[in-house]
Amino acid sequence: MSERKASVTRNTLETRITATVDLDGSGEAKFDTGIPFLEHMLDQIARHGMMDLDIVAKGDLHIDDHHTVEDIGITLGQAFTKAVGDKKGIVRYGHSYVPLDEALSRVVVDFSGRPGLVYHIPFTRAQVGGFDVDLFQEFFQGFVNHAQVTLHIDNLRGDNSHHQIETVFKAFGRALRMALAADPAMAGITPSTKGVL
Repeated sequence: MSERKASVTRNTLETRITATVDLDGSGEAKFDTGIPFLEHMLDQIARHGMMDLDIVAKGDLHIDDHHTVEDIGITLGQAFTKAVGDKKGIVRYGHSYVPLDEALSRVVVDFSGRPGLVYHIPFTRAQVGGFDVDLFQEFFQGFVNHAQVTLHIDNLRGDNSHHQIETVFKAFGRALRMALAADPAMAGITPSTKGVL
């Protein structure tokens, strides 16, 4: 496969974001978003997905985190679309179960070209470290819409909200890693009976 790197800048009246990805990296991560807990979660994607991420975001955090979190998801999704390219030779599907103490989550992804999110996380509290956990759904919806993937997220159990969401992000990174891996049996072939994704 050719080099799978991309950088996307997205500017709106609410946010200015640049997301750079290297899908064949080593898990390096660099973030400047003003939202520490989100950065902790994004780091899980990089490390467990074995990809390099660099995200710089300036948003209207004086209002709240909503616009910045959603727009980071959108911009990261756009960068993924650009980096993945025509999807020839990839596995396409990825899944992972990840535990963290009492919590267990499953994430399944399909680089289908069709955006779809099924999201079930019964958080046990509304905030973690001052971060509104409802915003994680906004992040994933933004990513799904612009990476054009089908994504199923299920937190199967957990009592600690930090553990719940951390297992999701770790599983997300590992599922992405599996789906984006080269499939030797499909070299140069689009993994679809349609011939296009």
